[in-house]
Amino acid sequence: MKNAANKKNTFKELLLKSDGAVSVVVVLFGFFFATILVLCVGRNPAGMYKAFLQSLTGLFQKRDGSWSWNIRYVGEWLAISVPYILTGLCMGFAARAGLFNIGGEGQYIMGMTVAQLVAINFAQIPGVHWIVAVLCAVVVGALWGGIVGFLKAKFEVSEVVTTIMLNYVALYLSRIITMAIPGTNTYKTVNFPETAKIKWSFLSSITNGSTLNIGILFAIIAIILYWFLMEKTNLGFGLRATGFNKDAARYAGIPVVSSIVISMAVSGAFAGLAGGTVALGSFNYGRVISSMDNYGFTGIAVALVGNNTALGTGLAGLLFGLLHASQTIMQSQRIPKEITFIIQGLIVIFIALREGIRIFILWQDKKKAEKLEAVAEASATTEASVKAEKTESKEVTK
Repeated sequence: MKNAANKKNTFKELLLKSDGAVSVVVVLFGFFFATILVLCVGRNPAGMYKAFLQSLTGLFQKRDGSWSWNIRYVGEWLAISVPYILTGLCMGFAARAGLFNIGGEGQYIMGMTVAQLVAINFAQIPGVHWIVAVLCAVVVGALWGGIVGFLKAKFEVSEVVTTIMLNYVALYLSRIITMAIPGTNTYKTVNFPETAKIKWSFLSSITNGSTLNIGILFAIIAIILYWFLMEKTNLGFGLRATGFNKDAARYAGIPVVSSIVISMAVSGAFAGLAGGTVALGSFNYGRVISSMDNYGFTGIAVALVGNNTALGTGLAGLLFGLLHASQTIMQSQRIPKEITFIIQGLIVIFIALREGIRIFILWQDKKKAEKLEAVAEASATTEASVKAEKTESKEVTK
């Protein structure tokens, strides 16, 4: 009985305290149920895991049964993961300040659009052109997010509603701006000059011609910057305090209004960087988008799985990139690529379930504490009554 009680208490402590461990368990549950689903559709789950292994390590099995290795698959996986990491950081940074930024997609689109505009129109100076384009993408993403932060801080406008609306403003504004570029048709612009691209021949050569580019360095720098800002600076302390309790932060002298604006601006900057990276690293021309790329929305799931921490979000972004990179390989194994979307959905559901279980456990503990307090009060009242009766009886005897 004691062992069972200890195990139960250990599990409760794990749910309440260890976010990282629970995220790992949640991901494993997602893969477990995906395995069952693959079996239900009459396919061999080994094909799914071979696809993951191929993207993760470059190892793959040929038709004759022999194994081979091509690092190109690893390069493609890392390249695909970059925007997931950056949009995950976008969502996570705002969440640490107590805000729910659903506008990562709009901020991503604006960053992509401005990066394309600068790539085509700026002076073709080697080593400067692409830097200016990326910086402009970061700045416009920060401005797009900062607008939401200002409206929230000054006028208490819900950031959820504002970001959802601005996503569509960004989508159609992007079409208008891109279509105005000379030489653009309904599908794409003219090709980018070489000076505007962030492709690096060194990274491409060591990954056997993959599309891996400087964006992977941007992602690493962004993770480090996120961690440093949030954990090691007074600004980060103020943002976290605002996220925990705005009123308490205000009474402690923390400028809540500026904290909200800054958090949304930095959040938007990460998404803008993601847009610039995709525009200049994955394509040779500017795109006239007719729908959203959904990186910003997937970034919400990435941040949830990563518990809004720098390292956790980076690892979650790699996981979602792995699922995306494995889709084509899975199809070659006659496994529907939609399985990867189901895995993503299951992971998010289990993450949400974890939060629900936490709330239930805390509620249970509160009820138990109230019962113990009531029992203690009743016991104290009984003891007081007994003492009073004894005192009265003594007085009567006298």
